[in-house]
Formats: sequence, structure tokens, C-alpha cells
Amino acid sequence: MARRADRGSVSVEVAILTPAFIALIVTAFVVGRTGTAANAVDLAAHDAARAASISRNAVTADAAARAAAGKALANEDVTCTNSNYISYGTPNSLTLAFNRNVGEPASVTVTVTCVISFADLGFPGVPGDRTIQARYESVLDTYRSRS
Repeated sequence: MARRADRGSVSVEVAILTPAFIALIVTAFVVGRTGTAANAVDLAAHDAARAASISRNAVTADAAARAAAGKALANEDVTCTNSNYISYGTPNSLTLAFNRNVGEPASVTVTVTCVISFADLGFPGVPGDRTIQARYESVLDTYRSRS
């Protein structure tokens, strides 16, 4: 036979533990989404640098890098809230790399910066977004013609 002092204790325990359990689940979602996005951004930077380095000129290199990065992010279902997420070492570094003479070493450095949003989780205390960045450098073939 249950004692009268214990009546309602389960309701109190559930009321206390439910927010903590929900916070734990939301934290797992944030950590998981951040990890997945970090891997995707890393892969996107690698693919973009490689695609740029095998191009013949700076214009096609930029287009190839953007396409490769976009495809890598899309394959991992990562959506960046920032529209321009690719940059190169320094301003004009892509053009300078392709303007070097055949036989001169050159490389392309691609940085992918992706801002991911947690707004869809809708839980108080969760940061609105997080910026993830990865950088890769890929060497241009020294003896391949550049136009």
C-alpha cells in the first residue's frame, strides 16, 4: 500500500527532469549539426582548391571552385546562410597564380567560410548561428600551360 506522502512525486520529477532532457537533446542536435557542417566545409575547401588548381585560367578556376564547393556542401545537406562563402588567399591571388609563367611554381589557396543556422531548433539559449571555416592550398602543375 502506497503512503500518502508519496502521491504526486512522479509528476514533480517529470516536471523537473523534462526541461533538462529536452536541453540535452537540443545540445546533441547542435553538436551533431556543427560536426557534420565542419566536415562538409573541410571537404568543400579541399574540392574547391583541387578544382581551381586543375583549371587553365583564373576565370574558369573561380567557376570550378564555386561549383565544387557548392556540390560538396549540397551532398552533405549543409546549407550556408551566407551566399559568398569562397575566398582566395589575398585579393587577386587567383589571378596572380595563373599569370605566372609556365615553369614557375604557383598555388591556389581556397578558403570556405560557412555560416550555419540553428534558428530552426527554436530552443532558448541556443546560439542563432555558427561560422565554420576551412582552408586548403593546391599546387598548380608547374609545366601545364595557362591561358
